[in-house]
Amino acid sequence: MIALITGANKGIGYQTARLLTEQDVTVLVGARDAGRGQRAADELGARFLQLDVTSAESVASAAKWIEEEYGMLDVLVNNAGVMVPQDDPAAPSSTPVEALRATYETNVFGVVAVTNAMLPLLRRAPAARIVNVSSGLASLTRLTDPQDEFWASNYLAYNSSKAALNMITVSYAKELAGTPIKVNAADPGYCATDINGHSGPRTAEQGAAVAVRLALLDADGPTGAHLGDDGPVPW
Repeated sequence: MIALITGANKGIGYQTARLLTEQDVTVLVGARDAGRGQRAADELGARFLQLDVTSAESVASAAKWIEEEYGMLDVLVNNAGVMVPQDDPAAPSSTPVEALRATYETNVFGVVAVTNAMLPLLRRAPAARIVNVSSGLASLTRLTDPQDEFWASNYLAYNSSKAALNMITVSYAKELAGTPIKVNAADPGYCATDINGHSGPRTAEQGAAVAVRLALLDADGPTGAHLGDDGPVPW
């Protein structure tokens, strides 16, 4: 089994790569930075693949390399994500449009670019899995509930990008309905990673476990769902 994980040189992506490697999966560590990516791959016993999800040339080159090396792809984990620093990220009215664009380039457009490039390879696998790493902050249900712990986390750029990612997940799942390919969004929970200054109560490994479970789904598993540790996350 061959799995590509974007943004896999640290955090949840790194732990996802580690857990899949332990399941005897051949893991491709996708990362923009060659030095960090290669170090992570060496630590994990995986292979490094330079991949900048915001670069069409880089994405095309990565897909070509996988085709030449393996001829197919069993698992794609769209993990790469950013939260662009802002003076007041919880105030939508002060969110620069440039910050929104930068966030969407990675969290939204990058996912579509990578998925489209890898889909021909995924179709060649017996039963491929696409996992999009989402967030509880993508949930419209939770973010509109004043009693929810995420109520105050009013981050326009990040939250809306992850909500868009959920719709991307549903859209691909609908297109691929009737095929062996399953497409799901993983909610890793509030994990301590670079993106939040390591403030989350969960570990990156705990968050990665959700993505790994979806990457290894059986044929009777769900598709087009947003799932966390305890099952479906409200849209």
